[in-house]
Amino acid sequence: MSTTFPSTEKNESSPSHAASALPAWFTERQALGRERFDALPMPSAKDEAWRFASASKLDPEILQTVEKAPAPNRTEEAMQRSVLVNERSGKAVFVNDQCVDFEPVSEELQAKGVRYLTIEQALQSEAALLEKYLFQQKTELGSEKYFELHAAFLKAGSVLFVPRGVEIEAPFVNYHWLDGEGACAFPHTLVIAEDNAKVSLVDVFFSVDGESKGFAAGVSSIIAGAGAKVFRKVVQDWNESTVSFQLDNTSAGRDAEVKSVAVNIGAERARFENQVTIEGAGAHVKLYSLTVAEKRQEFDQRTLQTHNAPNAVSDLLYKNALLDRSRTIFSGLIRVAEGAQQTDAYQTNRNLLLDPTADANALPGLEILANDVKCSHGATTGNVDEDELFYMMSRGIDRRTAMQLLVFGFFEEIIEKVESDELAEGLRTLIHQKFEKKIRSKQLV
Repeated sequence: MSTTFPSTEKNESSPSHAASALPAWFTERQALGRERFDALPMPSAKDEAWRFASASKLDPEILQTVEKAPAPNRTEEAMQRSVLVNERSGKAVFVNDQCVDFEPVSEELQAKGVRYLTIEQALQSEAALLEKYLFQQKTELGSEKYFELHAAFLKAGSVLFVPRGVEIEAPFVNYHWLDGEGACAFPHTLVIAEDNAKVSLVDVFFSVDGESKGFAAGVSSIIAGAGAKVFRKVVQDWNESTVSFQLDNTSAGRDAEVKSVAVNIGAERARFENQVTIEGAGAHVKLYSLTVAEKRQEFDQRTLQTHNAPNAVSDLLYKNALLDRSRTIFSGLIRVAEGAQQTDAYQTNRNLLLDPTADANALPGLEILANDVKCSHGATTGNVDEDELFYMMSRGIDRRTAMQLLVFGFFEEIIEKVESDELAEGLRTLIHQKFEKKIRSKQLV
């Protein structure tokens, strides 16, 4: 299948650095990304890494222009709506990959060596740091073509560097917005936490309006040094005309603690790849995800937990709730290297079907080369428990409210793990708004 590469024609109102101002290694990597994107075949449902997915529908050919300047009034609207997290250490707001608002770190944190910059800023002032870490991790889960597309057009996102021993309590928050028909975004998050550092980050993906077609191909990389503690939270609520890829990669050093919570609500088609590599003994990685699917939404989740060091733990829990004719795919693999003895690795996928036409697919797997390990995987798919509904209704709760309570109880196990009352309440509101539409239209009755 031939692929037309999206146009690189620039909008005159869209700010960008001149090519000569960018480091040579970066422009060379962008050019290589274009070459590799054109050379790699379009994914097919016949590929094992795309099993059950609508691969033919995840095609960026539907978009003609990569750089599309947002309207000034819509930029202002996006800035005003970027309020999901108010207690923070830094903030960046991007609309169609243009940075429209940026709050740097405090002078106190700067004095400690903390660096929080946009990608464009980092290319100018921290090029050596960026070259050391940018694109050193790659996806192995099937979306290599879209990873290269991201590399070719990368200009937006954040770089967060926390030096050895520095602990930061309040999170850094990145908002990425799409605005206008055919808008594109290629957001990138790079977190480097040196030994015994502590930091948290929130990435938020929104659309300004609910109708315009959009495309997003995002990448994140977390490098956690020995004893580092990193907590990343992701909120994805693109509109339901957007095609989205989010390709995440984490490396955990000795005794590192890395935790991620992803809440996926929006997009027409969304693929989420989460690849974790445990490189140091004693590391502990926790991966949580909650997905709400409706209409004909498709959420494709692919995960890989790789243990290369002994005495480490990884724990994954993905929950999906499906309405209408929506579809989810979960494909996860735990891989334990020969020398990674006394590994504890767990993987659980739970699916709640709220409509008989919804479709949940689960493909958990193990690849174990060590002989002293505790590894398990499992997947469950079921409907709302009628006995529980009857129990609640027998105590005066109407069926509609009872069903809503059961669904939110299913979600709460994930939401409470964000460890922030403010963000948890914001997530409950987003999910409630999605389900309230169904309740009003009597589709949950």
